[in-house]
Formats: sequence, C-alpha cells, structure tokens
Amino acid sequence: MSTESTPEGPVIDRDAIVFDWNELQTAPRPAQPFDLNDETLRDGVQSPSVVDPSIDDKLELVDLMASLGIGSVNIGLPGAGKRAFDDVVALARHIAKKKLQLLPNCAARTVAADIKPVVEAAQKSGQKIIVYTFIGSSPIRQWAEGWSLDFIEKTSADAISFAVKEGLDVAYVTEDTTRSQPKNLDVLFRSAIDHGAKRLVLCDTVGHATPSGTKALVEWTKGLISASGADVKIDWHGHNDRGLAVPNALAALEAGVHRLHACGLGVGERVGNTSMDLLLLNLKLLGWYGHDLSKLVDYVRKVSESTKVAIPVNYPLSGGDAFRTATGVHAAAIIKAQSKGDNWLADRVYSGVPAGEFGLEQVIEVGHMSGMSNVKYWLNHRGLKVTDDVVQKVLQKAKSTAWTLSEKEILKVVKPAGGKKKAASKKSTAKGRAGWRTRTASTG
Repeated sequence: MSTESTPEGPVIDRDAIVFDWNELQTAPRPAQPFDLNDETLRDGVQSPSVVDPSIDDKLELVDLMASLGIGSVNIGLPGAGKRAFDDVVALARHIAKKKLQLLPNCAARTVAADIKPVVEAAQKSGQKIIVYTFIGSSPIRQWAEGWSLDFIEKTSADAISFAVKEGLDVAYVTEDTTRSQPKNLDVLFRSAIDHGAKRLVLCDTVGHATPSGTKALVEWTKGLISASGADVKIDWHGHNDRGLAVPNALAALEAGVHRLHACGLGVGERVGNTSMDLLLLNLKLLGWYGHDLSKLVDYVRKVSESTKVAIPVNYPLSGGDAFRTATGVHAAAIIKAQSKGDNWLADRVYSGVPAGEFGLEQVIEVGHMSGMSNVKYWLNHRGLKVTDDVVQKVLQKAKSTAWTLSEKEILKVVKPAGGKKKAASKKSTAKGRAGWRTRTASTG
C-alpha cells in the first residue's frame, strides 16, 4: 500500500486499500437512459399489513421521491373508490402545482370502467397521467380465471384503444409475465403495440424469476419490439418472494429495461416488492445513479411511519444496527482508522456501505463483546472523563451482561466521574442507539 505525505499527514491510496472483486465481472453502466417508478402508494399499500397513508403523508412522500431523483410515481388506482380517486386528484394537483420532476401514473384493469376514472382525474387535476392497464397472462392464471388467449388479447386491445382515444399514454401490464409462454406474449405484445401501447411492463408478480431468467425475458422482449419497428419502452416490475427482487431489477437494467418499479422499504403483497431504497443504494454504489441520496433514510422512515411498517433492526442502511457495533475488534479498527484523520477509511474498514455518503455515521457502543477501546471511545464521544478506573468499571459491567448496555446503564457506573455531563450526552446517545445518528464530520 502506498501513501504520500502532506503537511496535514499521510494521504492514503484508496484504490490500493480496497481491492474490488466486483469490478472484475460487473456489467458496464447501462447504455440506455433509465428511470425509476415508485409503486409505494399503489402496489405497496396492497400489503395486508400496511396502513394506507393519509393524504398529507402521501404528499410528503411524493416530495421525498422527487428529492431522490425518482422520475415516475404510481399515485393509485382511482377506480377503487371515492377515497382512492380523491387522493389521485390531490396528488396529481400537488405534482403540477410544485412542478415536481415526477411523471404520475395510475393503475387500471383492462376495462373501461377502470380507465374512465384515470381520464377524469387527469382532466380534474390538469396534470398528464399515464395509465398502466393490467391483466393476467400466464397459463396458470388463464386456467384459474377460465380465460382464453383470444379473450385476453381482445380485452387488452379494447382497453388500450379506449385509453388512447381518451388521450392517455398507455403502458400495457401483463401480470405474471415471468411464467408466461413466449408464443402467448408474442400475440399480446404485438397486439398491444398495434393498438397504441407505448410501454410493455414485464411483471414478476409472484417473485418467481431469477436474474438469468429476467435477462432472458428482457432480451426476448427487446427482439420482439425491434422486429415491430415501434418506439416502445420496457418496464420491469418485480416481487421479492425468493429474496431476489433487487438482483432481478439490476439484471433487468443490464439487459436493457428503461424503467424499474419499486416500493419504499420493499412493502407490498406477501413479502413485498423490490425495495426502492435498496435499489437506489446499489445503483449509487455501482456508479449508475448520480442523484443526491442524502434524504434516502428520511424517505424510508417516512414510508415506515406512514404505513405503520417497522424498519427491521438489521435492515441495510436504515436499520437500527446498520452502522452500529459493540464488538471490540470491529470498534477498535474503526477507532484506529478515525485516529489517522481519514473518515473515508473509518467509514469503510468494517462497512461495505459508507454511512457518510448517506448522511449517517458509524456508531460504537459497549456490550459483552466489547473491549477497552469501546468504553474509551464512548466516554470521549460524550465529553465524559476517561480514567482507567472508570473504564474498568464500565467494562466489568458490560462483561457481566448478555446485551449491549444502554446509556442509562453506563451512566449509572460513570456518574461519579461524569457529573453534570449526563444530560448533555443523552440526546446524541439515544440517536446512536436508534442507528440513525446523522453524520457530524466530513467523510474525507
């Protein structure tokens, strides 16, 4: 490892201290322009455990989506009822009034009764709204519904034609595309294109696909569109039943998709949809997404708060333990890195995700797996007096427990030495234990 010296100290060759095996076979940045469609307010709220957010919460979420550079948002299914319709109109008006760089869209079954409310919402709000009209396409769905391919094709064609006549741009959504036969998709896609659909939405409705299967479907669809000569874009909409939603979305993008669908916190039916925040995290680390993501954790928290879905403690980036450690070896390495005056190094020595790039920082606590360095750091970080006697007492307390000590537990031991510092330290420690402490130092 090579370093240079400056008046401020040694400069670390960052490329030399992190060898990235990922770069040996990572696909190059996608050649096609792409954007993201946030489905939190439509497909996400279909989860049986989710509370449909209030309109005020929805408006705040839309603002956060725009701040993250998300380009498209599904604002609901207005044909579902009066509340759904009113929320769609309010959201569309909000997007228009604030001139947000978001393209609103609505879901609708392939029936005129569902498409008419989308037309009305667009007229009432004065905002262009794209209709995403959907129908099941797989053989298993056909068998369950008693549908023939002819019925699906005619129903789809009639719906698309009606929407186009009413002045809507149409995205044609085939549910369960990843389990549909190519010969059937050939009929449905060609018909949709002929009747005016501008986007084909490939759906992994039950989370069946693998990355290789995703790529195969996207490449096949690209070939069909190319043969048609039409200017039609491709969307990818995935679910997470096999835990492969984010890898599948990245595979779809590598294969040529133009828009990826996802939901905040991965909410959605069963085990949920592709997680928008984890997708953004990975796009950022791959170097494929240049927009500022400093509000990404705020977005996740707002999704959690408004839908009443808790953020798992071990959830990447936004979980309480994402950047929190009480293990002696880990803490010691982070502390040593910080002592070298390079926060870039400290943020990566025991973390594959740099907290500082997302407005957070590493959090060191004291527990049964801790060492003296944890205790000294904890005390120093709060401006408390550090003596060998106090350090030993805190460490002895930690070793006698089977958990990470709370601030109250540590201060009870430290109190004679900490004095009046207790109140001042309380706020920062509480934030640290939540795992959401905001970064206070430069990342270097």
